[in-house]
Amino acid sequence: MAIIGLVTIVLVVVSLLTGRVTPVIALILFPLAGALLAGFGPTDLSEFFNSGLLRVAPVATMFIFAILFFGILQDTGLFRPIINWIIEATGGNAVAITVATAMVGALAHLDGAGATTFLLTVPALLPLYVGLGMNRYLMLMMLCLGAGLANMLPWAGPLGRASAVSGIDLTVLWHPLIPIQIIGLVLLAGFAVVMGLREKRIMSRATGTDSPTGSMAQYALKVTDEELALERPQLIFVNGGLFLATVVALVVGLLPPAFLFMISLSLLLLVNYRDVDSQINRMKAHAPSALTMATIIFAAGAFLGLMDGTGMLRVMAEQLVEILPESVVPTLHIWVGLIGAPLELVLSTDAFYFGLMPVMLEVVEPTGVPTESIVYAMLIGNIIGTFISPFSPALWLALGLAGASMGRHIRYSLLPLWLFSIAVFGVGFLLGLY
Repeated sequence: MAIIGLVTIVLVVVSLLTGRVTPVIALILFPLAGALLAGFGPTDLSEFFNSGLLRVAPVATMFIFAILFFGILQDTGLFRPIINWIIEATGGNAVAITVATAMVGALAHLDGAGATTFLLTVPALLPLYVGLGMNRYLMLMMLCLGAGLANMLPWAGPLGRASAVSGIDLTVLWHPLIPIQIIGLVLLAGFAVVMGLREKRIMSRATGTDSPTGSMAQYALKVTDEELALERPQLIFVNGGLFLATVVALVVGLLPPAFLFMISLSLLLLVNYRDVDSQINRMKAHAPSALTMATIIFAAGAFLGLMDGTGMLRVMAEQLVEILPESVVPTLHIWVGLIGAPLELVLSTDAFYFGLMPVMLEVVEPTGVPTESIVYAMLIGNIIGTFISPFSPALWLALGLAGASMGRHIRYSLLPLWLFSIAVFGVGFLLGLY
């Protein structure tokens, strides 16, 4: 059983890493084959599947409506004036621009979609960096760090995966992460100052100046006619109020997250796009992102249900415990968390959460370590490195928009990003999360 489980996990991880099949296929067919090989029949498989699906259904439902809500909120133009103001307020100072880039990265990632984040920010910021002679890889790193912190939001992806794997309610899992995100933003601002001062010195040596000529307004976000037609500037305060109310209600746990986003999406559509065709078109525009994430979460439910129901995870964990030194097992999640960022170079997000995390839970939990401690150590250690990974499609989009290469991005960003990740990991440790 342990061998079947190990082969299943390896096949899933390798297929996710190589991209030969979609995550849905890997998460469904490989564990199904393993369960059949282990001798389980249709009745058992149905029970395992239903058990796994019940674990993830609320998370998948939340993702569908949250992605639609934040995508359409972007369409209304709510965040664009804020980003433009930040660009204008930097005044061309390299340090201020570096700090602003990090904050813009976090702000633009509020919808949890990496592609949207980079589509919104890279075209706006790249001319500014080029005009000043600043390093475009610095821009990418700061955007990735800001987006990495925002990636702890419950609708962003990693938290949903962790919730599906651990069985911990999504909002319960997120609440202790809020101080991590706030402190992380403060640390990020300080880190950006250091990197900005370094860039300023490099610019001064190279060009003799660190200030641009002309108005900063030339670098504002450009809006196409199609985007302009969707914006609702007269409703910016209404949309802002709805956004804040949704986040506050989510934080206090007023309603289940899925139901909350259903209500918020309905109100957003009703207020901004009055006719039925416009409402349907807005949902259609963002449906691919919403459905892609939901199908992966549902497939993960089938994967976890089969792997857990057959007992393969438990047996694998028992065998691993026998191999590892006894003193290492209770702190194994800490060590994995500390190397979480560079692990993104060899494990995709799906492989990390659906391949590694279930095994870690089975190995470390029996030593008395709480489930949430294991999840937080792995999640906080890994999440900052999300956009250093060559397995991130959104990062490839960012590189294409910036005219940058993956190799140079990794060489430039990996060590600073890892150090920052360890600093955030230390904050979690000081707050007693693991």
